Amino acid sequence: GAEELELLERLLGLPGGNKYGVQGERKVPVLQTNNGPGLTGLMTIAAHLVRQARKDQLLGSTAEEKAVVQQWLEYRVTRVNGGSSKEDTRTILKDLNMHLEDRVYLAGNIFTLADVLMYYGLHHIMVDLTVQEKEKYLNVSRWFNHIQHYPGVRQHLSNVIFIKNRLYTNAH
Repeated sequence: GAEELELLERLLGLPGGNKYGVQGERKVPVLQTNNGPGLTGLMTIAAHLVRQARKDQLLGSTAEEKAVVQQWLEYRVTRVNGGSSKEDTRTILKDLNMHLEDRVYLAGNIFTLADVLMYYGLHHIMVDLTVQEKEKYLNVSRWFNHIQHYPGVRQHLSNVIFIKNRLYTNAH
């Protein structure tokens, strides 16, 4: 949580220096603010940082986009953060693969906070996938590869390699 929020700060061009902590068994991120109560929760803090950076378009432009972004942020926190078994991981990848079948980004055709946080949440999973698994979840692989090359997103995280030519060999 805290590391992701620091990555997000840099991506947004914020000066950094925020103090993050975690609370409880589930290690929920907390942001200590200078004026008033701290903020709790990945979605809450991330949305706050986006507004602070005046990049509200990352939260969606239309009411529908905003709702879709919110939906995927909730999915990220409840399913991706909560999912630890192989079965959970397969379900998450299957859900995403279906959703991304006819979309470039999670909220359709615009890059949003949902893409950034889902990328950070899935990075450790994608690093460990075999070539065959990446081929099985082709839409997720395409989306993930696109997001990791988005300026400023990946930062120090390892580049996940996708073998593009192999993906088309079975088409004949």
